[in-house]
Amino acid sequence: MIRKLHEKDNDIAMNFLLEEASLNLFIIGDIEAFGYDSDFQELWGFFEDDELSAVLLRFHNSFIPYAKNDRLPVKEFSEIIKKYSGKIFLSGKSELVEKFEGINGLDLGKKQITYFAECTTDSYLEETEHDIFTAGPEDVDRIIELRASIDEFFPNPNAREIFLQSLEAGTGRTYYIEMDGKMAASAATAAENSKSAMIVGVCAHKEYRRKGLATAVMQKLFKDVMDEGKLLCLFYDNPEAGRIYKRLGFTDIGMWTMYR
Repeated sequence: MIRKLHEKDNDIAMNFLLEEASLNLFIIGDIEAFGYDSDFQELWGFFEDDELSAVLLRFHNSFIPYAKNDRLPVKEFSEIIKKYSGKIFLSGKSELVEKFEGINGLDLGKKQITYFAECTTDSYLEETEHDIFTAGPEDVDRIIELRASIDEFFPNPNAREIFLQSLEAGTGRTYYIEMDGKMAASAATAAENSKSAMIVGVCAHKEYRRKGLATAVMQKLFKDVMDEGKLLCLFYDNPEAGRIYKRLGFTDIGMWTMYR
């Protein structure tokens, strides 16, 4: 049986999701910040013998399925996703979301497979001499412009709204460095919750690459988040980036697939 989950289901949902807290940090963070009954967010649960065994989150136009022991109701979740009229972004554990490939009427877009890594120690972090700033609402357009200039990034049409919502709800923060009056490098968190945070949007302007600026921003961001007692997670698909992250204390814990 599939039904939409509400506040009264919170204990059941959280106990289920916390069994793999790092892999579910997006869902956990969005529930903590926005609850179950907003216009832009919904959560469905799939029950077997009255026990929750799978969930599907919609956050704006992004969908994340999760299931215990890979028992995913692909057909039923696909029908829910297909009711959304705009462009969709689907992501999740690779072995789960790849089950949606080939579903009739479901346009998944370009596929990207990344490593999923987490960090639980700040012992590898160093201080930086660069002036690093925290972005506010007045910086949103410059942040989006910088990210849009990066070939590897796929801008979300709701990026501006999501950025402002994350600032207001405390589910994300963005740090940046300026050089010659330009936004030269940036890194951000997303889906921050009481236990963890996802690192996203790590980038440097093409004119300022290979100067250590993105690493400097990351180290400041990582230290501030971890000082709050949170573990860090991130995706990467670039071997060079992977080596940098591992020098900062990250270890691989799985694979993550995104369609956008």
